[in-house]
Amino acid sequence: MNALELRVAAVDPISPLVTRFRFEHPEGATLPPFSGGAHVVVEMPDDGILRRNAYSLISDPLDGRAYEIAVRREDTGRGGSRFMHHRVKAGDMLRVTRPINLFSLDLRARKHVLIGGGIGITPFLAQLAQLTRLQAPFELHYAARTRSEAAGLSLLPDMPQVHVHISDEGNRMDLGAILGHQPLGTHVYTCGPEGLIAAVDDTAARLGWPRGALHSEAFLAPPPGTPFAVTLASGRRIEVGPHESLLEALEAAEVPVDWSCRGGACGRCETRVAACHGRIEHNDHWLTDDEKAAQTKIMPCVSRFAGETLTLDL
Repeated sequence: MNALELRVAAVDPISPLVTRFRFEHPEGATLPPFSGGAHVVVEMPDDGILRRNAYSLISDPLDGRAYEIAVRREDTGRGGSRFMHHRVKAGDMLRVTRPINLFSLDLRARKHVLIGGGIGITPFLAQLAQLTRLQAPFELHYAARTRSEAAGLSLLPDMPQVHVHISDEGNRMDLGAILGHQPLGTHVYTCGPEGLIAAVDDTAARLGWPRGALHSEAFLAPPPGTPFAVTLASGRRIEVGPHESLLEALEAAEVPVDWSCRGGACGRCETRVAACHGRIEHNDHWLTDDEKAAQTKIMPCVSRFAGETLTLDL
């Protein structure tokens, strides 16, 4: 995928676990525009493994001077977020893809309701700037268990449409109240833990919301796991390490695979399985339950394998 060589202009800790990174063109050129909800993929050369992680853009879509992202450190993850937190400093050069938007606002909506939890607030920051500029009706609800865990608070603007729900302060988010009295034509957008997305979907279904008015985003980090191997249609065998995704292993072997989000959400890297003697560990949000049970497709960006033989149609 076409990437830009950008300079890290600033590294600003927001909380003990979340850091904001600002990227600028090294020659001061204007960066390609984007719309609220877009993400970029940052390339990280991590001790012989080229990691590529997707992060939502949190800066103003019309500010072409820089791209900004907020990264939560995941100490039990594969190492991408730790790389960003511990090894990236101002002045470094990193490759960053042009913006991709899989979570755009539906501008036909009469009103927009944004619901975020934890670091899932990030795609809404750029959308707030876009909605404010368009003077479109909206409200945002941000949920966290404790105020100390709500790193997104320092990023949110002070606006009457922004509502913060801190559970241990007795202000737990009431989805029924939020979704129960919205005007016809409202669309709701959810980003955060899987439980939050499921709760919004369930509440909306119970209240009779049309499915087309519900939007969500849940990029998944490729989970670490037991090493495994796959065989290509040509007979070539590819080893996948414990802290390496199948997609990363294929890329390291120079096997071309299309991708966009690298988080199990967009479907671009869907790969046909020619033979499977074992169990595919599906970790994506793209394949249906029936497709996962059939074990004839795999999303190599986030899914793994346990068993004797997995042959891919590549």
